[in-house]
Amino acid sequence: MIIYPNAKINIGLNIVEKLDNGYHKIESCFVPVSLYDIIEIHENEENRLNISGINIECDISENVIFKTLDLFSSNKKFKIHLHKNIPVGAGLGGGSSDAAFTLKYLNKKLNQFNNDKLLFIANKIGSDCPFFITNKSKYVTNTGNIFENINLDLSKKSIIIINPKKPINTGEAFKNISSSKSKYDLKEVLENENIENWKKYVKNDFENYVFSKIKISKNIKQYLIDLGAKFVSLSGSGSCIYGIFDNNNLPNEKLQFDSYSVDIIN
Repeated sequence: MIIYPNAKINIGLNIVEKLDNGYHKIESCFVPVSLYDIIEIHENEENRLNISGINIECDISENVIFKTLDLFSSNKKFKIHLHKNIPVGAGLGGGSSDAAFTLKYLNKKLNQFNNDKLLFIANKIGSDCPFFITNKSKYVTNTGNIFENINLDLSKKSIIIINPKKPINTGEAFKNISSSKSKYDLKEVLENENIENWKKYVKNDFENYVFSKIKISKNIKQYLIDLGAKFVSLSGSGSCIYGIFDNNNLPNEKLQFDSYSVDIIN
């Protein structure tokens, strides 16, 4: 069986509060996009994971897919091959998506849990994992585990994601930012303001930190603005920067940076 775990972008990311347990309360909008990894799964005598594509700098045993297999607690074992296309440390949720899609596949095959239990397991794997269980655009709060529907129509938009090819460590990023409640209600802004006005109200609290670590990031943001993007932002706590364009206004020129042209998954 082959599955295709997709990435997501964050439209806005406010760190509202740092909690004593090390987690953070956030406010964001998660939007699934069509950049994807490839996972092939077969039953096997033991759990095995092979990885190709983009290098992941951790032991195989520490990969979130292995964590998923452990938490699923099945008597069956699986051989899994992951081909990594989604950049690592990029703020696109690739690891969380790999885990969530694996979890959904296992549950469909073995029919063990209802949706609430599946979301509970996904939350134990990682804070972004529950989002990929439903894989629909959501307004996200608390520690990233509370989702609300959002009236956000991006059907006539396309996205260009630029990868500066330098990952950001999520733990380090969270250590280096302060929490502060936004002056604006993100959900209200995204539902009621024209996309051209989002830059007045929508921010990503990680942007200054990432720009200080990866100097070219600021140039990439300006580059996307100059190309005609309606809105440009860092995604998540990672290094990738995206621009949202009108479908009839996508740049025709060859882009200067390593980039992905992706669609929004509705």
